[in-house]
Amino acid sequence: MKQSIRKIFDNIIFVLTFAILFSAFIALIALDHNNSYEKINNLKSQKDIIYNIVNLQEDNSEIILIQINGKTTQLKINVNKLYDFYKHNYSEKYIINNSTEYLAELDLLKKLTNQFVQEANRYYASISKEQSTKATLSQKAVALNKLIDSIMIKNISYDEQKFNLHKTLTWIAFILILATGLWYRRKLNKIYKDIEFLSSINRPDYEIFTKEAEAILLRMQRKPSSCDNLLRLDPVTGINNYRGMISCYSEKKGMKENNFVSVSIIEIDNFSKSDRIYSQEFTQAILKKVAFTISLHEKVTDVIARTDYNQFTIILSRAKREQSFKDIDIIRQSISEMKITNSELGEVDITVSGGFSIKPKHISIDDAIKNTTKLLEHAKKSGGNRISQLKDLAESEL
Repeated sequence: MKQSIRKIFDNIIFVLTFAILFSAFIALIALDHNNSYEKINNLKSQKDIIYNIVNLQEDNSEIILIQINGKTTQLKINVNKLYDFYKHNYSEKYIINNSTEYLAELDLLKKLTNQFVQEANRYYASISKEQSTKATLSQKAVALNKLIDSIMIKNISYDEQKFNLHKTLTWIAFILILATGLWYRRKLNKIYKDIEFLSSINRPDYEIFTKEAEAILLRMQRKPSSCDNLLRLDPVTGINNYRGMISCYSEKKGMKENNFVSVSIIEIDNFSKSDRIYSQEFTQAILKKVAFTISLHEKVTDVIARTDYNQFTIILSRAKREQSFKDIDIIRQSISEMKITNSELGEVDITVSGGFSIKPKHISIDDAIKNTTKLLEHAKKSGGNRISQLKDLAESEL
């Protein structure tokens, strides 16, 4: 099955977008490590401040009070900073999900810090420095240091979990990027080979990989025909009208006598002349687009024509019956994949229904067209966007 270049590039864009988002997520987790380092430094700073407060030199009471005021204020600021760090620590909040435990520890740290600050202010503000009051201050400091140590130990555990997550995601990203890179490198290499083949066409055994390259090749293989008479061309689409079709068929029918000749009539669904839902300009744009899509699949021995307002007749010459039907159904699929945009209606989906029959050698082309018209009606009654054959009509009549 031929691949679509557009689909391949759409998939590459999707993969690259996903890779960027995934990398951004990994980078966000990596940035969380910086918060962890800041948090550890903050806790170490608190321990240093606590030690300095407990061991202040008591020579000058006024200087001591100034120092106590500054150090206790800094201690409170550091505790509040821990709350701010956690606001931006997304991996711990949403992945490790330790909010309840961690915030409870911070609340307890804030409470013990306030108690320690009060005890320090009481001790250094008193005239008589009692030994019992000093012991109480030391006890408060020990309790506070013990809690800080506990928080630091748990932070190491959180960092280990984040590191393992980061390591896992990094490996997953590497494997995915490597696999998709190798996969799409192969596809891009085949697209390049298609382009290289089209530029030289010197490899008869080469099998085209993409739909677009195949369509270009079909277009390149078309030869000028004596059928290109303005009186025999449809003025809107530029392909044959009914007269041109009959004339071209007469010229080409003997080109490959052993081939099977198929007659197909396709009609644009919901596009009748009596029920016009589009402007004339947009209608003509649709007809041109459909005709062009059909012409991309036309070979030298084929004949295509617009034979009615929304009908196209396609006469194919193929070595196998099955290939004729397959090519007609590919045309139907190609038309259904067209994207036509209207300023008022937006993107409009176009589908076609069709009848397909192999022309027996003993009947005329007009009789073959009449027989195929019955199959077209069957396809339309069956819901449209399909190609009906004789066997489909026979099955429906059973």
